[in-house]
Amino acid sequence: MPTNIKPVATRFRAYQLGSHGSSFSYFAGNTFTLLEARVTDQSRPRLLAELKACGKRTIDTLHITSWDSDHCNEGDLEWLLRHLPPHRIEYPGYRPQTDCGEACLKQIQAYHRKWVGSHNVVIQRVDPPYIESLGKAEVLGYQDIVYHPKTITDRSNDNSTVKFFRTGAFNVLSLGDVEYQGIAAMLQRCRTLCREVDVMILAHHGADNGFTTRRFLKELAPQVAVCSSNYGNHFDHPRQEIRDLLYEQRIDLFTTKTGDVLIHSTGGHTMDYQVTNLKADSEAVSSQYSFRSRKSKLLRQNADTVRAVLLPGFKGLR
Repeated sequence: MPTNIKPVATRFRAYQLGSHGSSFSYFAGNTFTLLEARVTDQSRPRLLAELKACGKRTIDTLHITSWDSDHCNEGDLEWLLRHLPPHRIEYPGYRPQTDCGEACLKQIQAYHRKWVGSHNVVIQRVDPPYIESLGKAEVLGYQDIVYHPKTITDRSNDNSTVKFFRTGAFNVLSLGDVEYQGIAAMLQRCRTLCREVDVMILAHHGADNGFTTRRFLKELAPQVAVCSSNYGNHFDHPRQEIRDLLYEQRIDLFTTKTGDVLIHSTGGHTMDYQVTNLKADSEAVSSQYSFRSRKSKLLRQNADTVRAVLLPGFKGLR
């Protein structure tokens, strides 16, 4: 059944770390999610300021897409669990293949034991059985969707969690480090993604590995692409080939090379949002742009139009 448009104060932030790695947050309504267990001396004040701006003192959900150290660092995770204890942790469903990953998993397990029996703390392994247990998202609007991993392979990058954050006024697609073209093909067939993505975090930091193709960008058609990259950026992320594809598809690219990227809903928090690219240690504005969320354009239509989108070919009840 179609969902009516809702006013939801929404914020997304990509943090400049000052080192390799990624850190993002998504706040919608009253839920603050930190994407990746990374925090540095440079990003810590920004994270605390962002929590304050959202009226929060701790993290609601810590969502980790990969065990690689640029997504989950042992020391960073320890600080987050101690100082901003999350009520929920969503961690990768594959076995870590590095000492750092193993150490992080042990920390999460110890955190779980500490809070065992508490109804306020949930530790969730995101693996194929978990995804299979989830209900199907069948309506427009405000329900997160976890798309992957549907299988576990020997390629750790392709076991990254793919999650679509859509509980706010604008939607954000997190792709982790996925590389396999078959995963991209699966996502291209998902109608919800193709009609609702506003902001897309580039897969594998914007690497040119065959995942992010012209067709992939054309089908999903995000309005904004975000990439975590440092000023020194010896990996040259996002790659020029990806930059060219984004330009060709008229998708605006923002990176953390010179500062944080802040995106927040505006007006009545129902449809419009603004992207601010920061510079000078995230203290000054480099540029600002305004957008309108894609799902709001559908939710503002009448019931028959929305039904035609959700159920193409529907002829009415008989």
